[in-house]
Amino acid sequence: MESVYEECFCRELQIRKIAFERQVPIDIDYKGLTIASALRPDVIVEDRIVVELKSAEQNHPVFEAQLLSYLKLAKKRVGLLINFGLPVLRQGIVRRVL
Repeated sequence: MESVYEECFCRELQIRKIAFERQVPIDIDYKGLTIASALRPDVIVEDRIVVELKSAEQNHPVFEAQLLSYLKLAKKRVGLLINFGLPVLRQGIVRRVL
């Protein structure tokens, strides 16, 4: 379901003429070793906000950890975790700032 939500989310951004990129590859540098395209955040909005989309019955701490890792590695400050699987969408939105 996450791919469907991603498609719809990006369509909404497109309709509103908000710039975004999908599945942007992020390299990881580890002790002199570069791992190319190691991570791919779902969406980066306006080259400033990392958006990670989920469709799970509850929020898991690993989702937030994943978002924080993406923020650090992509060198972005603001991230949104949006979980469409919860009964009330508002409960599934988490904003993190580094």
